[in-house]
Amino acid sequence: MIAWRPLHRRSLAASAAMSTAIVVPVVAVLIRVLPRDWTAPVRAGVIAGAAVLVVAGVLVFDLLRLRTTAWRLTGERLELRSGIVFREHRSVPRDRIRSVDLTADPVRRALGLTVVKIGTGEHTSGERTMLTLDPLSRRDAEELRGVLLWQAGQEHGGDDPSRDAPLAVLDWSWLRLAPLTVWTVAGGALIAGIAYKPLDALGVDLVESGAAAQLWEGVTTRPWPVIPLLLAVNVLVGLTGAVVTFATAWGRYRLEREPGRLRLSRGLLTARSLTLEERRLRGPGLGSHGRSGPGSHGHRGLRPHPGAAMTRRLRATVVSTAFLAAVAAAAARSWSLPPPWSWSWAVPVLALPVTLWLAADAARGLGHALGERHLVTRAGAIVRRTVALDRGGVVGWTVSESYFQRRLGLITVSATTAAGDGHYDVLDVGAEEGLDLAARAVPGLLGPFLRTPGPLRDGLGGELLDPFSERHGV
Repeated sequence: MIAWRPLHRRSLAASAAMSTAIVVPVVAVLIRVLPRDWTAPVRAGVIAGAAVLVVAGVLVFDLLRLRTTAWRLTGERLELRSGIVFREHRSVPRDRIRSVDLTADPVRRALGLTVVKIGTGEHTSGERTMLTLDPLSRRDAEELRGVLLWQAGQEHGGDDPSRDAPLAVLDWSWLRLAPLTVWTVAGGALIAGIAYKPLDALGVDLVESGAAAQLWEGVTTRPWPVIPLLLAVNVLVGLTGAVVTFATAWGRYRLEREPGRLRLSRGLLTARSLTLEERRLRGPGLGSHGRSGPGSHGHRGLRPHPGAAMTRRLRATVVSTAFLAAVAAAAARSWSLPPPWSWSWAVPVLALPVTLWLAADAARGLGHALGERHLVTRAGAIVRRTVALDRGGVVGWTVSESYFQRRLGLITVSATTAAGDGHYDVLDVGAEEGLDLAARAVPGLLGPFLRTPGPLRDGLGGELLDPFSERHGV
């Protein structure tokens, strides 16, 4: 009988250190709300007592969690028992384990601890099936990783001398791509929104202090200098945040191939090491975001989508612009807004060239390809997402056709899989080409649902048996 193993006891030290994230706001609130007529020693004693209680509460909870959590690895399964009040026993067959993720924040790294997440790549009730061991020692975590994925290495010939050569390492020139995200233009406003509550707890009320009123007065009385300045500050804060986030998240990036496995490690502060068994990759076996970066080589082999896809996006952009301009003009007229607000309807009109360019860029970004093992699909405007889906993992197809798509001869073909996002879309592809793609990607799966004027050759051609339905699931 294989014995149950506990989590590592140094978790208590990690919990004590991380409890400061709770202690600091509690102390800040107490400093604000305690009566001013209390003597300094009394105030200090109350604050210190509250801090001790918080730390003690965190330690008691973590001690109970450690005492009620245990795991074991048998020849067939990985099992986990947990739960302080409600007991839970979870079990995963070893032959279904797809990934092992080792994550250590700065506190756990200093204590030699690692959080281990074991995933199967499947979904249950919309959630990914995953077991979490929090924490194990770094040595035990690496040993467990090797044991769980040992079979994949054996099936691919054991040790491979070429694995010492990484597939990719961090190129700091990629840092220039960090600002190409929505957070660059929204980061400042987001940080201001997050900081509002802590500032309010510290007694800093921007509304009562008059700062918000002064800012609004500046916007209304001097909009042309104030609004560009606010936008510039917002972009500067967002740009700084995007660069720092990229550097801390992707520092020390390294992608390596081990026998039967891919291993990705990254992170300056929080170290993460993700190991995937290659033969069980079902979701985005290759994914890239942006025009270049880790693993991106341009994807020149993708087939472009028909011009009707661009027509659809350009029409939608023009209609949306006209609608926004009409709404803004009606609001300005009904509320009798003074200049320059009475000209707010011109903003979407002036932005039309930019939005048309984005729509055209999104249409040009559409593409798909069918390789020997993978179905590849790409979509997106400024940030493009390319997904390579293992054809062996496709378990079904969904064909969607809206009213406007039908008028342009377009459909959206979605490959259903048990891993990753659960489905991956080939957007706005020609109706005949999309059905042919689905039929060729998994021969025999879509064929019985197609009606063809003649013999169905190699699962190609034809139309769906129910051509009047706007959504068909196979």
